Amino acid sequence: MNQPVAVFTDTDDLDPEPGVRLLTEAGFEVRVAGTRHPDVLAEAARDAVALIVGYARIDAALLDRLPGLRILATMSAGYDMVDTAEAWKRGVWVANLPDAATEDVAVHALASALALVRRLPQADALVRSGGWNAEFTAQGRLPRRASELTLGLVGLGRIARSFAALAAPVFGRVAAYDPHADPAHWPAGIARHDELGDLAAATDVLSLHVPLTPATRGLVDGALLGRMRPGGFLVNVARGELVDPAALSNALDRDHLAGAALDVFPVEPPPADDPLRRHPRIQLSPHSAFLSDTSRRAYVCGPAENVIAWHRTGRPLTPVVDPTASALEGVLA
Repeated sequence: MNQPVAVFTDTDDLDPEPGVRLLTEAGFEVRVAGTRHPDVLAEAARDAVALIVGYARIDAALLDRLPGLRILATMSAGYDMVDTAEAWKRGVWVANLPDAATEDVAVHALASALALVRRLPQADALVRSGGWNAEFTAQGRLPRRASELTLGLVGLGRIARSFAALAAPVFGRVAAYDPHADPAHWPAGIARHDELGDLAAATDVLSLHVPLTPATRGLVDGALLGRMRPGGFLVNVARGELVDPAALSNALDRDHLAGAALDVFPVEPPPADDPLRRHPRIQLSPHSAFLSDTSRRAYVCGPAENVIAWHRTGRPLTPVVDPTASALEGVLA
């Protein structure tokens, strides 16, 4: 009997070896394609039943070339790289990792927010250039007292709730907007806003925690940023395409926003001439909010466990697309 084949697409800075070992011990033949290129993936996975996906785009054209595929397991909580509707039509499961790095991303968001509020990047640059406290004060914009500020969360999933729990003792108020959250189970201590614009208007630090969908692409535009309190801050550890980059640069240039912290970008890595990369009020990190010594292993073992569970039981551990469900219920999250 032939072994079932599982293929890793692009793994970037992750070491797939622990996941490869799990799958091999479960009876799979495992290949590591190490690419996002559709032609290379189509050849590497021509006889695969499982594809473990990093950032590679899995669209209808690629799915057509993989007729034996039965499960796509992403190495992330997000699954916007997969055309979920096309996967459902072809009877392909899609599974994600909803909790592999919840703590890591929440802590990164808090660290980013506090670094902005306390102006730590500017203080660091000043001391390195030979300056000291007098010059720091003379820059005109002093650090803010966090207990006098409102933290606003766009989205209230696992990461946002974890962030809220960490931030509540530090910030004066935590508020959120999430039209998909059940009001009956809204967390205590988080003020609820029914309109995104109202949240922005009541917020000093706005942090993004929603997936990339057609509805959320460009969600943070000039109009929304304009509703934020003067001197506010933006934190994005979700997806780069949520933010209109030109609108963000404009809000910073005209001094409406005091700063932004970006871990994600519309194009990754951002080109050398990207204005966001050069802006002095933007604090940057290389899409690393999810990374820790613990999560690095979870991001390759978790998808392998989803594939193994599907192979043994017919269902992955954390599905987001169930091809056995009706069309209306195919996308679970």
